[in-house]
Amino acid sequence: MKIYLAGPLGFSDAGRAFHDKAIVERVAALGHVPLDPWSNTAPPGIDPRLADEILQIAAAVARIKDAPDKRKAWEALNPRIGAKNAAMVDASDMVLAVLDGTDVDSGTAAEIGYAFARGRPILGYRGDFRLSADNEGSIVNLQVEYFITASGGKIIASDPGRPNIFDPSRSRELADAIESTGAACKRAKP
Repeated sequence: MKIYLAGPLGFSDAGRAFHDKAIVERVAALGHVPLDPWSNTAPPGIDPRLADEILQIAAAVARIKDAPDKRKAWEALNPRIGAKNAAMVDASDMVLAVLDGTDVDSGTAAEIGYAFARGRPILGYRGDFRLSADNEGSIVNLQVEYFITASGGKIIASDPGRPNIFDPSRSRELADAIESTGAACKRAKP
């Protein structure tokens, strides 16, 4: 199954390390293809045009540090990055979204809404113990939570004192969550 990995973890070194080692590696170890918007390499089995665009964007990002006008360079590149991420959601069978932060990251929330509109089931992961919900009846923003559960998915929240869901000791639990969410994908797609 191709799984798009939504989340803000690529914006920091510590977050990126957790994303790469815990999330990307664990999803791949379970036999799935991670569609990682933070990666500079194209995943196997995607449209060759999308694969080429991923590589072109990675090269363009690397060149920005030497651009005379970085703002203009980013203004030109940002729509391509957004389109690439949307195409990766379209190429996915489901979405795994990291919901950490005092509020769910705005880009992640947008990807969740887009995935829902495109009929992709969504599995949410919240490893952040801070309160983030609109009220006592939800785990995160109620609209984000609605899209996740209405897609056939669920939110897995971390349990203090236990390893996170990406720890190898909990592989079976993660695999079951992915498979049950993936079953919603099979129901949703014609």
